[in-house]
Amino acid sequence: MSNIFGSIQELIYFVFWIAVLVLSVFGFVDAMRHRPDAFTAAGKASKPIWLGILGAAVALSFVSYPYPFQMTGILAVVGAGVYAADVRPALRRVMGQGR
Repeated sequence: MSNIFGSIQELIYFVFWIAVLVLSVFGFVDAMRHRPDAFTAAGKASKPIWLGILGAAVALSFVSYPYPFQMTGILAVVGAGVYAADVRPALRRVMGQGR
């Protein structure tokens, strides 16, 4: 019985690649939704800088297929992860949406 993935390892790589891609795209779209002055008010880098970082993360996540654990995938996760864990909560607080 043959399936689309040759092994469990390939399935795991694919799942992680999808996760990297989703995190990167989510961060990019979320950053686009916020006003430029919110980044400054939150004490973070400017909106164009974050859009550049997250755009690069999206591109790197595409390049990392099918091996998301190579340097390109790791860089994509770091860029998008910093946005998701640090910048996005600060933006939400500034905009009155966070805790």
